[in-house]
Amino acid sequence: MTRSKRSKDSDAEPPEPTRILVLHGPNLNLLGTREPEIYGRTTLADIHAAMDARARADGVVVESFQSNHEGQLIDRIQASATENVDFVIINPAGYTHTSVAMRDALAAVEVPYVEVHLSNIHAREPFRHHSYFSDRAAGVICGLGAYGYMAALEFALSQVRKT
Repeated sequence: MTRSKRSKDSDAEPPEPTRILVLHGPNLNLLGTREPEIYGRTTLADIHAAMDARARADGVVVESFQSNHEGQLIDRIQASATENVDFVIINPAGYTHTSVAMRDALAAVEVPYVEVHLSNIHAREPFRHHSYFSDRAAGVICGLGAYGYMAALEFALSQVRKT
């Protein structure tokens, strides 16, 4: 997504800050208590706090959105195009293996994204091995637990610095 150039006038408004949207799919609101042997004990609030602190150090705004409802996630993806979101980090969770509609929404807005999974989806049940998102993603991170979000954030920061 391109940004308008700042005017040379002294009255010009400062440019909008870089924005990264972090989307969390169904059941991720239960992180920290749901199957901790698979997903760990770190909560979604812990993950967001760490990401927010890291992004603020670079002057970047990170917004986190979680929903158990596919339509709400699609609406949020679509809104990202008009909100000057520069990059998306998404953990589609269970929708990874089922949601063509979310994939289509990401394709429509053309905001680059990284797909994140806490567990190694390739070492789990066979139905989890396929993702509807991976082939369009700038990258895929799986199996690193909560650190995967930080790795995705570092990558996103490196990408938005290039623009």
